[in-house]
Amino acid sequence: MPGLLIRWFTTAFALWLTSQLISGIYASGVMPLFFAAVVLGLLNAMVRPVVLLLTLPINILTLGLFTFVINGFMLKLTGSLVPGFQVRGFWAAVFGALLLSVFSFLINVFISDSGHVEYIYIQRIEKGP
Repeated sequence: MPGLLIRWFTTAFALWLTSQLISGIYASGVMPLFFAAVVLGLLNAMVRPVVLLLTLPINILTLGLFTFVINGFMLKLTGSLVPGFQVRGFWAAVFGALLLSVFSFLINVFISDSGHVEYIYIQRIEKGP
């Protein structure tokens, strides 16, 4: 359960960062960001697999690049479902989804599945004489 809450907070933080950098994405406060994080997670878990399956021929034809459009559609759909969170325009949704993916990846690299912060140790190998 703590891992789920941590991921929820990190997704909300990534949404906030994205709304600060993309001019077509707006959040009117903290609560719409948290609600948008939940709705986006639910849409990505339930709707996105169906949409990916239905658009499989287009996705194969574009070598997977159509997935960016689908991710943008999920973000735009989240903006239409959550009051106080708006996504204006197709390109804002696509670039916002791309930036959101990058931010979420960079934040979640340091968080384990149990919700703990992980440290990355780099071992230095010394060469002999």
